[in-house]
Formats: sequence, C-alpha cells, structure tokens
Amino acid sequence: IESESIQDSRSCVLEARLSRSREPACDPGKESTSKLTNTIKMQKIVLALALATAAAFAPVPSVTSPKTVVQAFETELGAQPPLGFFDPLGMLADADQERFDRLRYVEVKHGRICMLAVLGQITTKAGVFLPGTIDYAGTKFSDIPTGIAAYDKIPAAGIAQIVAFVGFLELFVMKDSANGAAPGEFPGDFRNGALDFGWDSFSEEEKLSKRAIELNNGRAAQMGILALMVHEELGVSLWPGGI
Repeated sequence: IESESIQDSRSCVLEARLSRSREPACDPGKESTSKLTNTIKMQKIVLALALATAAAFAPVPSVTSPKTVVQAFETELGAQPPLGFFDPLGMLADADQERFDRLRYVEVKHGRICMLAVLGQITTKAGVFLPGTIDYAGTKFSDIPTGIAAYDKIPAAGIAQIVAFVGFLELFVMKDSANGAAPGEFPGDFRNGALDFGWDSFSEEEKLSKRAIELNNGRAAQMGILALMVHEELGVSLWPGGI
C-alpha cells in the first residue's frame, strides 16, 4: 500500500511539472514594458545625480551679513572715544564703501558750514561787521542782527546773491572725489589740484590727526549752531546780553 501511494505522489509531481512546462516561459509584452520602465527609472536617477553634481560645483553667492558690513566701518576715522562707532539710525547697516564715503562727505561739509555759522555769530556779537551799507536804502551791515533775525533785515536781492554764490561754490568749486572731482585723497578734499596750504608736507599720522580734529569740531559746531537757533526761537539767548 505504501509503495502505491509513493508512486501516486510521484505521478502527481510529474504531472505538475509537465503542466508547468507546457505554459510559455514569459509574456513578451510584459517583458518589454518592464524593460522600458526600468530604463526610464535609470535615466531619472542619472539625471538627478548629474544635477546634484553640477549644483555641488556651482559658485555660491557671497552673502555679507549687516553685522559684517558694520564691522568694516568700526575702525574708520571718526569712530573714536567716548562714543566709538555710533550709528543709532542704522544708516550703515547695508552700506558699502561708496555709501560710507558719501555720508562722510556730507558730514564733513555740514560740519564746515556749521563751524562758519558759529564763528559768524561770535564775530558779529563781538561787534565786527563789514563797513558800508548793504542796500541803496542805506542799511548798514552793522544794522543786521545776529542769528535767524538777520533774514528779516537782509533785502531780497541780498538773499538771492547769497543763494547764487553758495550754488556756484557747490557746483563748481567745492567738489572732491566723493562727487566726481580729482584728485581727492579722502571725502572732503576740496583742493582740486590747486589749493594745498602745506597739506602734502604732513606725515600720514598728522593728516589723520588733523582730519579727526576737523571732524570732531564740525560735529560740535553742528550741535552748537542748532542749540543757538533753538534758544533764539525760544526767546532764551545763550549770548551775554541777548542775541
């Protein structure tokens, strides 16, 4: 009985093998579709690797943080005790060297104007005036008061002459490397290749020292003339005997 069942089992296995052998080994349509799919996948992988490699060697744009830019100006002339680098409005947060030179040029020019303004008030308060009259009506220079009140006494033609003279200086004379003129060693160098006053005879240390002194005096003069103007309008003169 056991031998018969073994034979039956062998017969079943043989029949199963024969039935599988009669089936086609593979479907040609399915095989070609599978190969096409695998080819597309490989192309995508190769393309992704190529793009990744190109990106790895692409130049990275240099991004300068505002902190780094500001630090570049912390050693510039004018960043000195007791305040050091002082930029409360953040005007140099994203500035480059050209922007800094332009702001320095404006600061120096305003400082020089304010030094002349303070000196003008000191001179007139000391009783020093130009001789003669300022108009055909017989108004003397000594009749012109000090400060803002002078505008009410100067004739309109006199105001026009002052504005025209300042405009001429601004457009044709007071120019430096910051606005297109040459030569210019630094912002505020108004020599224009003509005036020197012995500047070239100074050492580099002396030049820096004199520029720092002018910068500080100009800053003080800006605050000084502003205080004089504000107190004059408030009716509280800072000059002995009133303005």
